[in-house]
Amino acid sequence: MRLKIHDPRMTCRGPQLMGALFITLLCLSGCRASENDKAPVVNVEVTPARRAPISENISAEALVFPLRQAILTPKITSTIKTFLVQRGSRVQKGQLLAVLENADLAAASEQSKGEYQQAEAGYASTTRASLPEQIQKAELDTAAAKASFDAQQKMYDSRKELFDQGALPRRDLDSAAVALAQARSQYQQAAKQLDDLHRIGRELALKSATGQLTAAKGKYLGAQAQLSYSEIHSPIDGVITDRPLFPGELAAANQPLMTVMDTSKLIAKAHIAAAQAAPLQAGDPAQIKLPGDDPDMEGRVTLVSPALDPGSTTIEVWVEASKRNSAIRPGMTVSVSMTARTVNDAIVVPAAALQKNADDVQYVLVAGVDGVAHARNVETGIRTTDAVQIVSGVNEGDAVITTGGYGLPDGTAVKIAPTKPVQPAAEKE
Repeated sequence: MRLKIHDPRMTCRGPQLMGALFITLLCLSGCRASENDKAPVVNVEVTPARRAPISENISAEALVFPLRQAILTPKITSTIKTFLVQRGSRVQKGQLLAVLENADLAAASEQSKGEYQQAEAGYASTTRASLPEQIQKAELDTAAAKASFDAQQKMYDSRKELFDQGALPRRDLDSAAVALAQARSQYQQAAKQLDDLHRIGRELALKSATGQLTAAKGKYLGAQAQLSYSEIHSPIDGVITDRPLFPGELAAANQPLMTVMDTSKLIAKAHIAAAQAAPLQAGDPAQIKLPGDDPDMEGRVTLVSPALDPGSTTIEVWVEASKRNSAIRPGMTVSVSMTARTVNDAIVVPAAALQKNADDVQYVLVAGVDGVAHARNVETGIRTTDAVQIVSGVNEGDAVITTGGYGLPDGTAVKIAPTKPVQPAAEKE
């Protein structure tokens, strides 16, 4: 039978080993926890806020129009007799461009001309012959009546003197008085007739003759106007850009016959939202960007419409090219870029640095010297595609985070990545 001997050293050593192992495990777990609790460092790129000029540019699509154009439409319907110009012909103001068939109109004009000449002759006859003859006769009658009245007055006075002396009977005096009264009445009637001819007769005769002459003249002028409508003249200097009809075809009244454009100056017309167009003014510099590889054209804003377009609730803006360029033509679609305003000494940061929080407040992150990102609320001014003017909230030289800062919490530890040097074009492979 074998006896088991209990060694007390073994009994004491077990708990000691277990305790040492527990302490070791605690130390290891504590070290790992401290390493995990250490705040992360975010790599970012920064750009110093700088003072620089910045301009507010407004871009839009625009359609090119000539400064002036005229769509010629005849006032009468007639067959086209001849065209004196072709599409592409350069014309001057007042130049005859086309003639419509006008034989009937020419005949009507000649007839009315004859009637007008007859009216002129009648007017001359009335004012120079008939009326003066009547007035002359009335003057002679008045003079004769006046002479008869004077003779009767003398006779009456003589008989009155003899009657007063008793040398003449009463009946002879009465007879002289009756003859005097008759002579006075005849004289008064003749004088009144002469006065009426001078005052009323001349006026009525002249009105009648003048009315006939005016009516004949109006008819003649109307016939001439109708005849003139058969000749189409250019109202402006320019070039014929459209001529859809040919000789022998019917030209309808108030339907386009030709189009004349003055292409010496071209206007790019753009429709821009009212809020966007608010800072624009006539005279602002602009650029017209042509499609393809053609170089941009310098221009200026010549018109900002004072009223909204009722159809699109936009504002029409005109940009006029400074110089004529054969590459730009009426009807072409171009892009216009207009400089509304410029601040020459602004605090400018890249547009990528600007962010908004949940309350729609604008802010930027600035990398401090303490290695921490600080959020700063800012007030902005002019914005472009690449840059933003900071009115308040950032100072010149502040390291504004441009890359790696999107959604980054305030107070996050950051590490500024070194700026990559720009590689010369010749070394890029």
